[in-house]
Amino acid sequence: MQNLFDIVIAYGPTGGFLGIDPLWWIIIGGSMLASWLVQMQMTNRFREFSQIPVPLTGREVAERMLRENGIDGVRVVSVPGKLTDHYDPRKRTVNLSEGVYRMNSVAAAAVAAHECGHAVQHARAYAWLQLRSALVPVVQISSGMMPWLLMGGIILLAVANSPVLLALGVAAFAATTMFAFITLPVEFDASKRAMAWMGRSGLANSMDQERARSALFWAAMTYVVAALASLAQLLYWAMILFGRRD
Repeated sequence: MQNLFDIVIAYGPTGGFLGIDPLWWIIIGGSMLASWLVQMQMTNRFREFSQIPVPLTGREVAERMLRENGIDGVRVVSVPGKLTDHYDPRKRTVNLSEGVYRMNSVAAAAVAAHECGHAVQHARAYAWLQLRSALVPVVQISSGMMPWLLMGGIILLAVANSPVLLALGVAAFAATTMFAFITLPVEFDASKRAMAWMGRSGLANSMDQERARSALFWAAMTYVVAALASLAQLLYWAMILFGRRD
């Protein structure tokens, strides 16, 4: 959460540097460091693999993968930004960032195939994707209410010794954390489907498949780090709720 740090500064447990619980510094600092390291690895891999050409552009890879998996009615479109690639199950579109859409590189091919992996999941009614999609409205509500529940919960706990609001905030946080972990099998399975198709299609013969695998691995690791960071923060707030932090 973007503003949980501000909440802790104003209302959270005291002690340590700037009056903030040292454990919070460890959680936030460790999460930021891990995220930065993984992001750097992913950026470096994509930069390197963007220089290695393949016969097809990202758009052509996506269209071919969809066609060869018998998926009709899914459009491949270009969207602004960098690494903004995603599959939208509501609009049934594979959205590729401008660079991936136009480029004919190992990185572009890997990203395009991965996003089509989500389209294949959707077409095959992949259980983890269905569960993730079903939770989206719940998580949107939870993430919007969570900072206010946590802030109000800390205040109510301090002035009235009532844990009700804080418990609701922790429950909302638990929903977002669960969503982050449910995302992991969805992402890893999409990469697995992408690599399997590239092997079957013969596209792998014209590219270094291990480089494509490496690019997708580091992209997936960003989700792993985010999920673990969310879990660490959830446990911290749960410790406050159950009175294990002074």
